[in-house]
Order: sequence, then C-alpha cells, then structure tokens
Amino acid sequence: MGTARYTEEFKVEAVKLVTDRGHAVAEVAARLGVSTHSLYQWIKRYSAPAPERAKADADSAEIRRLESELKRVTEERDIPKKGRRVLCQAVRVKYAFIQAHQSEFVVRRMCKVIGVHPSGFYAWSRCHESPRSREDRRLLGLIKHAWLESGAVYGYRKIHDDLREMGEQCGKHRVARLMRVEGLRAQTGYSRRRGHYGGRPAIVHPNALDRQFSPTAPNKAWVTDITYIRTFEGWLYLAVVLDLFSRQVIGWSMGPRMHRDLALNALLMAVWRRKPDTSVIVHSDQGSQFSSYDWQDFLRHHNLVGSMSRRGNCHDNAVAESFFQLLKRERIRQKIYATREDARRDVFDYIELFYNPKRRHSHAENMSPVEFEQRYFNKQKTV
Repeated sequence: MGTARYTEEFKVEAVKLVTDRGHAVAEVAARLGVSTHSLYQWIKRYSAPAPERAKADADSAEIRRLESELKRVTEERDIPKKGRRVLCQAVRVKYAFIQAHQSEFVVRRMCKVIGVHPSGFYAWSRCHESPRSREDRRLLGLIKHAWLESGAVYGYRKIHDDLREMGEQCGKHRVARLMRVEGLRAQTGYSRRRGHYGGRPAIVHPNALDRQFSPTAPNKAWVTDITYIRTFEGWLYLAVVLDLFSRQVIGWSMGPRMHRDLALNALLMAVWRRKPDTSVIVHSDQGSQFSSYDWQDFLRHHNLVGSMSRRGNCHDNAVAESFFQLLKRERIRQKIYATREDARRDVFDYIELFYNPKRRHSHAENMSPVEFEQRYFNKQKTV
C-alpha cells in the first residue's frame, strides 16, 4: 500500500500516537491500516530533532530530580515532628516508630533522621518479640487494670503491692518504668504554704488525744471533722468520724447546712457501727458544732471522752485533715457536681466502696482499713 494518499496532517497525528501518547508502532499501524515500515518512515521524518528530544529528556529528568529532592526535604522535616517523642527513647522504641510509619515515609530516611542503622531495623523486624517484652506487655495489662480499679489514683508503690497480692513476682522499679512509659501516674495534691501553728487550748475539753495518732486497738480513739464540697446548687457539707487504729471511716453525714446535727449524725453512725464497750476518746476541733450542749450530752450518755485541738492548729487533728485531702485530691477535684445529690452519691461511693474496703493505706501496712482491722480481730481469736 502506498503512502501518497495520506495527507501530511494524517501522518503527523499518526506519529504523535507513538511519540506523545506512548502507543506501540505495531498497534498504531494495525489500527490505522498502514505498514509498520511506513509508520517508521513517518516517525523519522516528522518526530522532533534529536537536540530537542535530548533537551526535553533533560528537563524531565531535572523535574524528577527536583520532585525527589522536595519529597526528601519534606520527609526530613515531618519525621522529627511525628517522632520527637522517641528521639531520646531506647532503640527498640525507635524501631517500633519506624515500623508504624514505614507506609508513610521511606525506611532509610527515617533511620537517618532518628539516628539508627537500617540493617538494625530490618534485623529487629525479622526477629520475634523477646520474652522480656512479652512479659512487660502482659504485666502492663495487669498494671492498667489495678490503676483503673483504684480510680486512677494509685502510684507505682501501691500498684506493686496489688501485683504482689495477685502472685506476680516483679520489682517496684519495673512497675514504675512501665507506668512512666504508658503515662500512668498517681494523683498528686497541690502544694500549700506551711507555717507555724500555735493556738490557745480549748475551754470545753482539753487535748486528751495529744497527737497520739497510733492506738494499739480499734475503738480507742476517734477523730472527727467537717469539710465542704462545691456544687452548682451550693455547698454540700460532710462530717466524718475515723478510727485512728485503721483510719477507717466509721461514721459520716452530709447535708446542705453545717449544723450541729450534721456532726451528731456522723457520731451516731459511728456508735451504731462500733458499739464500744469501753470509753473512747473523740477528738475534734473547737468548732461550734463540737462545743454545743447537744454534743456534750451525747458524749456523756455514750461513755465517750471529749478532746479538742488547740484553736487554729490543724496539726492536732491531722488524721481527719489528711482524709479530706485524699478525698478531694482523688475524687472531688476530678469531678464537677451539678447537684448536691450527685456529690452525695459520689462521696458515698468513695468512702464505702473504695476507701474503706479497697484503698491501701500506709498506716495500715499497705492494706485497706477493713482488711487491717479484720486481720487484727483474727489474731485476737487465735490468742
């Protein structure tokens, strides 16, 4: 078939199918009904001169090089942003970061930016998880469970005690390390200014307790005090009575007014629960609720011995103040109460469902107050 019947425009467009659009010569020739020999002749005649093709190829190569350089610079900028928390971590933490982001960045570039060798990463990827890492992962699950069970208030020492009680053999420093890596920490209070406290002795009752905060048996000495809790409805006042032997809350009462009945109801609950058969020291501050005639009559009729702190000296009633500090740090300051009923329900949950039966107390040999007293009574039965 001759070529004379094809126009110049037809030949040029046929050549463009091969040179610009990338189609195969045989395919174009078959579809257009021309011979491959003719098509090659057209390509030789109508394609761009060699210098122009070389310039176009050089431009394309330069564009590809610039795009690659831009990608490299962008990745070197973005990798430290995402990996700044692992730059000072152990090598295995860096390897884990690289593995997690290898679909997003080039592995060798991440290794260069983070400061590890690619061969080390590939060797780490091929190896199975070490027994120590598997054990840490299993132990971390138990730590999280114990931490959440505590209401997210325990530190590594009490978490370590919980694990030992479960039968786990691990060091407390290992627990501290795992909690630190996972971001688990104890609830801490606010630092307060410490000053000198003096104060005048009470007129109603002398300080019979005299800071003897460690009796040898239950129902020897109780302490009581009142605190307040903020809600959107107004203040909710809480009165508590604690047994100094175990630090257990044996009586409590809540109400919208700081009346003497609030303190009396808490003390009445303590008497109902304990039914002491000997005299008990009941220590308080010099508030009007504890100086009232009703309070004094209640003490006399139930064989209770009154005791009062010096005026303005909170250290004389440090155990009650310590309990309120725990309550507010571990529970109240984490919440916002819409109503007094919400606050009442939450305080009840803290005292009766967590503090008394579960919370470990350093004074009670890292046992809960209920467990500490139960152990004491069990020993008395065996004697």
